[in-house]
Amino acid sequence: MSQQHLDTVFQEWQDNEARAEEMIPLLGTLYRKYNIVTSLYGRSLINQSVIRILKDHRFVKKIEGTELSVCDTLPVVRTMVALNLAPAHVDVGKLAVAFKNSGEDDVEAFLRRELADIVDGHDPEGNTGEPKDVVLYGFGRIGRLLARILVEKAGGGSLLRLRAVVVRGKGGDLEKRASLLRRDSVHGPFGGSITVDEANNTLVINGNRVRFIYADDPSEIDYTTYGIDNAIVVDNTGKWRDRDGLSQHLACNGVSKVLLTAPGKGDIKNIVFGINHKDIGDEDRIVSAASCTTNAIVPALKALNDQYGVEHGHVETVHAYTNDQNLIDNYHKGDRRGRSAALNMVLTETGAAKAVAKAVPELAGKLTGNAIRVPIPNVSMAILNLRLLEDVSADGLNDYLRVMSLNSYMQKQLDYVDSSEVASSDFVGNRHAGIVDAKATLASGKNAVLYVWYDNEFGYSCQVVRILQHMSNVHFLKFPRETQPEAEKAVS
Repeated sequence: MSQQHLDTVFQEWQDNEARAEEMIPLLGTLYRKYNIVTSLYGRSLINQSVIRILKDHRFVKKIEGTELSVCDTLPVVRTMVALNLAPAHVDVGKLAVAFKNSGEDDVEAFLRRELADIVDGHDPEGNTGEPKDVVLYGFGRIGRLLARILVEKAGGGSLLRLRAVVVRGKGGDLEKRASLLRRDSVHGPFGGSITVDEANNTLVINGNRVRFIYADDPSEIDYTTYGIDNAIVVDNTGKWRDRDGLSQHLACNGVSKVLLTAPGKGDIKNIVFGINHKDIGDEDRIVSAASCTTNAIVPALKALNDQYGVEHGHVETVHAYTNDQNLIDNYHKGDRRGRSAALNMVLTETGAAKAVAKAVPELAGKLTGNAIRVPIPNVSMAILNLRLLEDVSADGLNDYLRVMSLNSYMQKQLDYVDSSEVASSDFVGNRHAGIVDAKATLASGKNAVLYVWYDNEFGYSCQVVRILQHMSNVHFLKFPRETQPEAEKAVS
């Protein structure tokens, strides 16, 4: 290979870096000024680095088979900034590919047609909807990740507003709580600035003032005294999971609804966003976000049942250890969970398989489930061993699930990876509910085995925030307009 060729390749890389660098402030303007949430085939472009943006462009070629460069997307982003757009979610990658495939040469005319519903719709007064107060009841693993995501999504400070966090105790520990938010052994440092205001029991997180309320019971709190009203309380403690227990939050002044980050008991609706979130009605004041495992497996199961039909199956979860387990051997009320989480694989039970029926009723009674807790701190895997109603091939299953992950209503829930070298740590921070590992898929006749990775902390927290947005009536138009893919069944 000649030196000239090497120099050319390097120059192309530098040119693409420069284009990505130019794109970053434009994406920021779209987000903070116009409330446009941009993505690239489902990958968020908000607050991303130059290298991350370039890698996401390469992802499109690997998964979609379509060459996409920042040369294609930068003109789209530049033009969008000039169109005075109303708030929306816009997949820049899909628009760029559609423009290439159209054969047109006027990107502004193309975008004015594709984004006609939001062109010149920007309201300089920022009237994008009524702001909604959010309170986190608890500040553990999920609570802190929810705080990170809510602050990240604050944009111009409207719509969802994290107003307070409720923790036990008498106070005096705010610096320690701030430190846990700043630094995370699994998810890394917080992307921003945190200032501690001890005098007012407040953390200022990227400009968002979040009050810490110390209380041992919901009955001790009147949120209106803190200027909080009509709030949604996100209970991430798991202390109460039935209607009677969670109704204690509704008895507090300033609370309108409650969202539980654990499987709900009794008649509480268990919601997997993207699958059954439309079941939430105005009358539903208490809703559950189900479990991380239920969120991980339901999208893939729903997709397979819709396309091929599921006769029966078994779900085996290989799950990272959690704070519920012991660091070293000690008493635990649950079977086997008293054994050291760091030194053992611990066989335990999971209710995720049965809980699937709450989101996909047609699968009721068709699934069994079990779980193995393993000595890693985050990222889990669900193994779906299924008997389908039709003959399938591994390639056919993978092709169908790939299309569903890119071009369906499940795009935010279902991800897809086709690499023989990935391992669990590669999925830390993945925002999808579950990720299909295509290289591991097995199929023979009507029998199929799928391996689904999931970040049981961050991916689940993203699902919780999506439900929170839905309950708060925070809805955006999505572009390009979504259509249900006509993925063909592949028969072995």
